[in-house]
Amino acid sequence: MHTNQWKDLPEALIRIPSFSGEEENTAALLESWLREQGCWPRRKGNNVWAVNEHYRPEKPTILLNSHHDTVKPNPAYTRDPFEAKVEDGKLYGLGSNDAGGALACLAATFVHYSRRTDLPFNLVFLASAEEENSGPGGVELVWPELPPVSFAIVGEPTLCQLAVAEKGLLVLDCIARGQAGHAARDEGINALYLAIDDINWFRNYRFDKQSEQLGAVKMTVTAISAGKQHNVVPAECHFTVDVRVTDAYTLEEVLTTIQENVKCEVKARSMRMRPSGIDLNHPLVEAARTLGLSLYGSPTTSDQALIPVPSVKCGPGDSARSHTADEFIYLHELEQGFKTYTGLLDQFIQP
Repeated sequence: MHTNQWKDLPEALIRIPSFSGEEENTAALLESWLREQGCWPRRKGNNVWAVNEHYRPEKPTILLNSHHDTVKPNPAYTRDPFEAKVEDGKLYGLGSNDAGGALACLAATFVHYSRRTDLPFNLVFLASAEEENSGPGGVELVWPELPPVSFAIVGEPTLCQLAVAEKGLLVLDCIARGQAGHAARDEGINALYLAIDDINWFRNYRFDKQSEQLGAVKMTVTAISAGKQHNVVPAECHFTVDVRVTDAYTLEEVLTTIQENVKCEVKARSMRMRPSGIDLNHPLVEAARTLGLSLYGSPTTSDQALIPVPSVKCGPGDSARSHTADEFIYLHELEQGFKTYTGLLDQFIQP
């Protein structure tokens, strides 16, 4: 894959707005690009995928997945987020780092192998939608359409190191219920005060079990709302808790522990975003060790949580740049991404 082709696809993706749920035009671009490379893409919703030309059902299948949706631009942008400008070895633009770079590298990797007849594995490339909002129109929608997958490489900005585990996510909507009353008199039961007790529990509680790769379960109160008038004791206080769950617990175990320890009403928005990862003795992890890649556990959540087979997360770019103003990826990181992905797969091909 030539350097010029590395530039073409990431820049084209940046120039087309593709907010979660609104990825129709980038899906069309990816379909067209794959056809130009001699592949036969399929599409469901805004998910686009392709299978290697000499697919054989008796062989294991490796999924190469990344997403083509983006968040909305950070308000602090000083550049046009859709301009796709190259300066000083950096490609600027919304989604360049998260995850257009990884997506382009995986697409190029797929094309690199797609016509070979000697592969000991099959390849499926999937450009998924609705990753940023964990929407139902993404990986879950298209998964039944894919061939059976043995394991997956998920493209996200990891500095091309290998995330062998990823925390799951519980978003909790909590309601502390009191009783309205006049603030000037000793009336009512202040729901804000009730919420404070529970919020302090979320702040201070520590789950006993630690994950070898992911550390501790982390709970963070991220939003709160109560009352509309200065002279009325609020009857309800609503707050939101972001819970990052490790493989030491199931989501159900964490939710039960929380509900047993707080007085407020607690409801989980979803039980879909589960911890994920791969056995440290898996051949893909051994391939990463051979290449000298660092192994780590990731605190952030991706489409890995929705992929029900062993998986790793790896790709060019830096997670610290994701969702920031004036997002960028280094051009040399794109080259590194392609070399890393092909290096991993080459480990499965006997000389």
